[in-house]
Amino acid sequence: MDGGTYTLVLERDSDGPLAVGALGDLSLPAGWYAYTGSALGAGGFSRVDRHRAVASGDNDARHWHVDYLLGDGATRFDTVVTTRADVECAVAEHLQDHGATESVPDFGCSDCGCRSHLVCSDRRDVLLTAVETAHAAVDD
Repeated sequence: MDGGTYTLVLERDSDGPLAVGALGDLSLPAGWYAYTGSALGAGGFSRVDRHRAVASGDNDARHWHVDYLLGDGATRFDTVVTTRADVECAVAEHLQDHGATESVPDFGCSDCGCRSHLVCSDRRDVLLTAVETAHAAVDD
């Protein structure tokens, strides 16, 4: 498999509303965010490179909810955690059920039955540990 599941760790350095396509305006406070997605197509994890390009301003296309977050000037791409398995929803659910995080309702999950694929925390270390734990727990 050339792809799998990834979780982007992002930082927002200011509070404020963010227009997110069909979700409308969301109030996203400053802090740390983790977005979980899948990269199962022919390009595999090149989707992560596309996300980096949106975050850096080199790509202004907005196809997915996360593109609106990444394209916002208050958001910075920090790191990514990957798993070479199709466990996107399991990672997202684990983060909500076992991580020291709060979810952003309906974000990134319009094609599945999950509550959300975006969680937040005010501490990077707590969020990153939760992400790494979620990937390890569902990849066994």
